[in-house]
Amino acid sequence: MKLTERIDGLFDSGKAPNLHGIVILQDGEQIYERYGQGEDYILGESLGEVRFDADTLHDVRSVSKSVVALLYGTALAQGKVPGPDEPLLPNFPEYPDLVADPAKARLTVGHALTMTLGLDWDESVPYTSSANSEIAMEEAPDRYRYVLERPFTAEPGLTWHYCGGATTLLGSLIAKGTGRPLEEYARTALFEPLGITFEWSTGADGVALAPAGLRLRPRDLAAIGQLVLEGGRDVVPGTWIEELLKPRIKIDEGFEYGYQWYVGPTWAAGMGNGGQRLFLMPGRRLVAAVAAGDYENFAQPSTAAVMDELVRE
Repeated sequence: MKLTERIDGLFDSGKAPNLHGIVILQDGEQIYERYGQGEDYILGESLGEVRFDADTLHDVRSVSKSVVALLYGTALAQGKVPGPDEPLLPNFPEYPDLVADPAKARLTVGHALTMTLGLDWDESVPYTSSANSEIAMEEAPDRYRYVLERPFTAEPGLTWHYCGGATTLLGSLIAKGTGRPLEEYARTALFEPLGITFEWSTGADGVALAPAGLRLRPRDLAAIGQLVLEGGRDVVPGTWIEELLKPRIKIDEGFEYGYQWYVGPTWAAGMGNGGQRLFLMPGRRLVAAVAAGDYENFAQPSTAAVMDELVRE
């Protein structure tokens, strides 16, 4: 049975009830597109029951992190942001007490890109609770200070630990370096060249939520994946694409992390709460963009069922 027939079977059988939309490309051509129906949210705000179609924007949640990494590489090529090996704290001179902290001097931009800051951070609880560090960050008077003043729980660079605060810092570096809000830089540097429609949710201060605020159509998410698969074309430097997809820190067996991208032996991916996925299989020249509604279910069963079919030969 062909891949497209197997994905149809997931929709038709109800085995993946929270699938909202899937687009699959192979060799740069769209081979599959289908949409479902279900309750959806903009972050924690319910949109009620939604009948999805090709023009429906959908939260991509933490796939936003992988897009921020693409933007970072573009800004780096323009000389607007510091390189991965450069120290992190000097880029936040508004916090002189933290800049002067010799322990924090160990932090580099690369530690933020790889989520190896070693800071105290916990996103293992639902994103509806202030016990979740990302929510606590957004409730803090100053999100950047909140991240940077976290105590160390590990030596920087040695251990991967999921941290939306790392992406928040990267978003700030992009905005500072380019002199433009993150979403406006994204518009001209990435989305307009690809003809992409987008929204970027903001915090209470009006600043775009770098770790999780991006909203895209699955077609457009797939187009970003195709851009990566093709080495960035003239939009993102090809050398940066190679760098961000290099496995840099082990998460689990066969499961590593690059620069804000997950990397496996035959695949690379951006992943988000609820089952949002941008999944690349370079050897098969395949891109899949998945929008789903398994929010706060860390097993993401609907998207997991899709992934099982995608990796089958």
